[in-house]
Amino acid sequence: MTQTILIIDDSPDIHQLLKVRLKNLDLALAHALSGAEGIVKAAEAQPDLILLDVHMPEASGFDVCRDLKAHSSTQDIPVIFLTGAADVDQKVLGFELGAVDYIQKPFDSAELNARVRAALRTKRFQDMLAQRAMIDGLTGLWNRTHFEMRLQDEVAATQRYDRPLSLIMLDVDHFKKLNDNHGHPFGDEVLQAVGEALADTARTSDWACRYGGEEFAVILRETNLEGALILAERLRKLIEGLTLRNKGQDVQVTASFGVSCSELCMNPLDFSRRWLITSADGALYAAKHAGRNRVRFAEQKATVPATETNVGDGI
Repeated sequence: MTQTILIIDDSPDIHQLLKVRLKNLDLALAHALSGAEGIVKAAEAQPDLILLDVHMPEASGFDVCRDLKAHSSTQDIPVIFLTGAADVDQKVLGFELGAVDYIQKPFDSAELNARVRAALRTKRFQDMLAQRAMIDGLTGLWNRTHFEMRLQDEVAATQRYDRPLSLIMLDVDHFKKLNDNHGHPFGDEVLQAVGEALADTARTSDWACRYGGEEFAVILRETNLEGALILAERLRKLIEGLTLRNKGQDVQVTASFGVSCSELCMNPLDFSRRWLITSADGALYAAKHAGRNRVRFAEQKATVPATETNVGDGI
């Protein structure tokens, strides 16, 4: 996968020079001619590395680095300072602010490539470790920690850009009885099968997560209530149709679904991560209470009983 470098420098000539010097590396380059522009592009593009000029008008590279490290969305992006000076105090300050390296102008091509490759290699390993820490070991889906982080970011984006956001909460029906009657290893097989169904059905822009135990969640970016209900019903039918056998016996597995959407929040000031989870969970409770194996969506005030749609056969 191609990695991305963001170059923040007020000199167009430096941008062109770096483009030439780094041409042999398999990289995508993004460019910003000011610190303010660089901060915005770093948050939007999420580059793998930032090459940051120390001396720029308006905001110095140190100021920009300080801002980048102060925000959760950009604090983990490695920064290499570009400088024409060899001042030790400046280098110490840069490292204290969180920079991973310095490259001195004029650039030696071999040194530049080596330092960039080293920083990108470290970033790749860090990303791999971070991703593994966010994966549920049984199902291979994102885990609860990633769910909380991702949902918080998507809620913030919804508030900022006024785009729809939906959440599906689902729970395997009578899971305790499945474990009691067929054993915990079979219960694990059920969770793995449900996780695979979610992973296969969710879009690349969605986040399918194991919320905990036998409960799962799917975060649907830029998806209205109608789209979320269609996906939830598709998942319900897929899980209902799973072919699971234990000791030569066919075992029926179903799940109940609760759906919520930012469109249902009457007061935008009330919309939050907690509101979305609470309203989806309330709809899930209503689906369970109504007989299971069905989809319900939250009322506008996120209270139950919720409204039912696309009812399954129930169990």
